[in-house]
Amino acid sequence: MKESDFGLTKEELKLFKSLNTPEKIQDFINKIPINFEEDRKDTCYSPRKVLKENKCHCIEGAILAALILRVNGYPPLLVDLTASSKDFDHVIAVFQRDKKWGAITKTNHYSLRYREPIYETIRELVMSYFHEYFNDNGKKTLRSYSSPVDLTLFDYQNWMTIEKEIWEIPNYLVKVPHFPILTKSQIANLRDADKIEMKVSEIVEYKSDKMKENL
Repeated sequence: MKESDFGLTKEELKLFKSLNTPEKIQDFINKIPINFEEDRKDTCYSPRKVLKENKCHCIEGAILAALILRVNGYPPLLVDLTASSKDFDHVIAVFQRDKKWGAITKTNHYSLRYREPIYETIRELVMSYFHEYFNDNGKKTLRSYSSPVDLTLFDYQNWMTIEKEIWEIPNYLVKVPHFPILTKSQIANLRDADKIEMKVSEIVEYKSDKMKENL
């Protein structure tokens, strides 16, 4: 693999080099429809497969964002956010500008979205998601986070260009050490999201076929 092209096609490389800021990358990721996994089969598409299928969910979008960051001179870093058993985990691609941390994410809701590079530490960045990270019952569920994981660890798997799914990455993220953000007493005293927050959380960027049928 040549360091200059990362094994990408000329078309892929041209596209990714045009997305030369985190802001442009986030806009591009937002325009890719959500992968609803409507056939009920869990997926973890590689960046190339995301482009081919034209859909992605949170970790697929984060991995693609990490690749585009890499093409533009940033390290390809992911941070894993873990929730309680009553909610879903989330994965973000993180980057630094002027030694401050920001994040690119893929989500279908108003929350858990792009974060400006203004945070001193990864913990500070992660905590910016805390109050918006609640489930359908209004329970705040964010519980821990990982240190940034450098995806160059998976270069031997050709994670950037392989046609197959890349489960090695999420399987690794589950195993790395995570840092808890709450004590048991803090968890016990968390206030539920209120009615207006719950109402706003119903806004989605993309509707699944099932949602459209119920309109």
